[in-house]
This record gives sequence, structure tokens and C-alpha cells, in this order.
Amino acid sequence: MSDKLNTQEVAMLREELEILMNERTGLLKVVGAAAVLVANTDGRNLPPEAAEAAAMLSKCVNDLSEETLKDALETVHAEVGPGDL
Repeated sequence: MSDKLNTQEVAMLREELEILMNERTGLLKVVGAAAVLVANTDGRNLPPEAAEAAAMLSKCVNDLSEETLKDALETVHAEVGPGDL
């Protein structure tokens, strides 16, 4: 009985891990696209409301770890040069 329960628990954990990995991939796509948008936007040309939102987005992107940001940019196949973000 214990082996069967353990097998079910392992299967449930695998399913949950798969769900989380798929969710991470989706979030990395959003972050990658956001990073590209931030890198290519001049806030001086935005209306004040949009500039405020862009500044908030920029701060969130900049707060990410380098590894996460790299993964996000790779997910959207973006190439960003040094100093672009």
C-alpha cells in the first residue's frame, strides 16, 4: 500500500512540476518581450502615464537576476547588447 501511495505522490509531483515549468516558460516569454520593449523605448517620447508604467516595468526587469533575464531574452530570441537594459 505504501509503495502505491508513494508512486501516486511521485506522479502528482511530476504533473505539478510539468505545470510549473510550462508556466515558467510562458512567464519568460512575457519578461523577454517586456525587456525588449524597455530596451527599445525612449521614455521621453511617452505620455506621462505611459512613462510612469514604462519606468515601473523597467525597474521590474532590472530587478531580475542576470540568469533569469538571460533565459527570458533567449526565450524570445532577442539579442540585446551591453548597456541596452
